[in-house]
Amino acid sequence: MAELTRVAGEATPTWTPAPPKPTAIPTPPLRPTATLAPGLTRDFSCVVKHDGGMVCWGWNVEGQATPLTENFQQVSSGTVHTCGVNAYSSVTCWGRSVDGQARPPAGSFRQVSISVSPFEGHTCGVKPDASVACWGHNDDGQARPPAGSFQQVSAGGWHTCGIKPDANVACWGDDRFGQATPPAGSFRQVSAGFLHTCGIKLDASMACWGVDYHGQATPPSGSFRQVSAGGSHTCGIKIDDSVACWGRDDDGQSTPPAGSFQQVSAGLHHTCGVRTDGSVACWGDDDDGQATPPAGSFWQVSVGGDVFGAHICGIKPDDSVACWGDDRFGQATPPAGSFWQINAGGGHTCGVKTDGSVDCWGDDDNGQSTPPAWSFRQVSAGWRHTCGVKIDDSVVCWGEDGYGQSTPPAWSFRQVSAGGGHTCGVKTDSSVACWGWNDRGRATPPAWSFPGRLARVEAIPAG
Repeated sequence: MAELTRVAGEATPTWTPAPPKPTAIPTPPLRPTATLAPGLTRDFSCVVKHDGGMVCWGWNVEGQATPLTENFQQVSSGTVHTCGVNAYSSVTCWGRSVDGQARPPAGSFRQVSISVSPFEGHTCGVKPDASVACWGHNDDGQARPPAGSFQQVSAGGWHTCGIKPDANVACWGDDRFGQATPPAGSFRQVSAGFLHTCGIKLDASMACWGVDYHGQATPPSGSFRQVSAGGSHTCGIKIDDSVACWGRDDDGQSTPPAGSFQQVSAGLHHTCGVRTDGSVACWGDDDDGQATPPAGSFWQVSVGGDVFGAHICGIKPDDSVACWGDDRFGQATPPAGSFWQINAGGGHTCGVKTDGSVDCWGDDDNGQSTPPAWSFRQVSAGWRHTCGVKIDDSVVCWGEDGYGQSTPPAWSFRQVSAGGGHTCGVKTDSSVACWGWNDRGRATPPAWSFPGRLARVEAIPAG
């Protein structure tokens, strides 16, 4: 599984007893606030912090809550995949990609949006030339945008809507419930939900169209500055910075807390918002911890878990570790001590301490939490096995080895990532090598080199 760090994965050629904490790559200056995106169906949440780092928490069976180690400008989460616009304006995605929704095209983007669908979805993005590109599920034409320029785009269940330069809204895709037939008028923001759409007009009033079974398309009166349409509910920030929600509320997803907010994002059964002080608040369904964001400051965070629950561990500014979430095996009960790097796996967690040793805690049925007594510079906890890069650049693994996932080749590596039944690593020549279970070609990497700013390679456990 993955960790979120402030470094882009640089190798450390020699070990020092107390290495300095990594520093962030430059982040574009035009992103003054944090951005967030709750996932849909089996819920999870992701947020881009002020420093450009990304944190995700909640359900993670497809790796959708395991962000890459990059700096991001904006993030959008779907059912089982997540995409973000990174600091270099390209789009990277992770999680399930049955219909190609997590395989973005090459090129630069300034905004990305993932469909609000509990099924296989699609993704759309606005490019620097103001054109829209879409990829993924396209049975209803939701991934075939019209020609022309757009200011903003939002992907719904099986439809997509965008605002054109003249402030009119254009929609395409499924229109069985009128969700792709916008009203006349000028808009400054649009948000496509599962089967409904809402938009803020230039006079700050709210208009919604499409399915209204739960009142999700019947907004309250008043002036708004931001809106987010979820599964069967909608939330918006009013001009006094308070949040108003309407629609389905069986999990409390439409009952926001009091206070001032700068941004809100509605999922299927939960909602999260960024307060004006930069903290995150969530409400609604919390079965997988998706509505329980971490408190305090962390300089590295890692999300792990299995189909029964998720856990999150992070390194605080004093180098101590704090964990929360599923703790059936003790995977969320970290030991004392100072850590340099941490990684949460299926039912266990491992970290590299500041003296170079590795400490693991949690499930140890296969020996995945019993590391060898060597010095390491990076560790990765998988489903039931763990691998680490030693200070001599060799990789050693321990735990389950039924598919050979714990039998690494004798090459030099600068980073390794342990998945379910396979493992992948970036070699010192920037090529990728994988070993273990090769179902669907997951252990057969392309014969490319990844020089320069390669952040990491990620082996995602099979779902």
